[in-house]
Amino acid sequence: MSTDFPHPLDPYGRPPVEAYRLLVESVVDYAIFLLDPSGRVVSWNAGAERIKGYRAEDIVGRHFSVFYPAEELATRKPWYELEVAAEVGRFEDEGWRLRKDGSRFWANVVITALVDDAGRLRGFAKVTRDLTERRRTEQALHEQRRLVGHLVEAQELERRRIAWDVHDDSIQAMVAVGMRLQLLADRLPAEHVPAVRRLDETVQEAITRLRGLVFRLRPPELDRYGLVEALDRYLADVTASWDLGYRLRHSLDHEPPADQAITIFRICQEAISNVHKHARATTIDITLSSVDRGTLVEVADDGVGVGAPPDRNAFEHFGTIEMRERAETAGGWWSLTDRPGGGASVQFWLPTPEGGDG
Repeated sequence: MSTDFPHPLDPYGRPPVEAYRLLVESVVDYAIFLLDPSGRVVSWNAGAERIKGYRAEDIVGRHFSVFYPAEELATRKPWYELEVAAEVGRFEDEGWRLRKDGSRFWANVVITALVDDAGRLRGFAKVTRDLTERRRTEQALHEQRRLVGHLVEAQELERRRIAWDVHDDSIQAMVAVGMRLQLLADRLPAEHVPAVRRLDETVQEAITRLRGLVFRLRPPELDRYGLVEALDRYLADVTASWDLGYRLRHSLDHEPPADQAITIFRICQEAISNVHKHARATTIDITLSSVDRGTLVEVADDGVGVGAPPDRNAFEHFGTIEMRERAETAGGWWSLTDRPGGGASVQFWLPTPEGGDG
């Protein structure tokens, strides 16, 4: 082979080992350095200097335990990590580490044992990433979801309270009024009966509307008979007035816990409403199944789909955002896609809480 050309991995003609050394030393997003078998630093790259704050002359020769906070040193964690890496070849962890100035950062650490051809341990390669910003973002997101969860829970409790109050007080009072009007109609002179009958019809219409309000606030079937029955009742009620056909199928292993059931019902309720408002569909299909220790739900339609006008910004609808946030707050996921045969599909999955098998 001709030697007139540089190695293909190094256009400047340096040996591959030298090129690799320059590559490692130049990386600034990762702290990459070597330890001897006892854990002392023997090399230092630009990323290590940026992340940890030490210059090479400050740290080479010192034990890497200097990067660990006091509570980790008390449990001899640095030495434990080396023992595991030497035994199984690799150790990975996340935790707090110290910079030269004493400040803490959240680190992802990978330690790899370096063994020669004879099987002797020659040292360790250590790669550290600073994940402080990612952890801060994750914690902020977790806190946001926790607050949203409390808000949703409080909202559902208030809805249930109002529904029970309307049912136990207003509806029962209206039913009593209707019964008295019917008795009165039987006792009045004939010329007054039609007026009383019309008044009774008005009362009955008000009762029907109040019962519909109670159902939208907190479907009684959800507490009495479960999720599927509540969804079936809701679909039968709303699709009749929307001239929309529906199919509801399920293969649930068990009834979802109460909190999960109301979350599923609310997401389905919003998805069904979106189909009515935006999809221009004739049929809606809802399927529920038990998948991966949770409940998978699909709300599909045969309408215009996600990307068609006027629904081009479907992902920005308030209802769409609310559905996704409800699913993610419950620890699951949510998606909105076009169906291959036309129409749109909302899918979401919620994990069943521990001890919540219904």
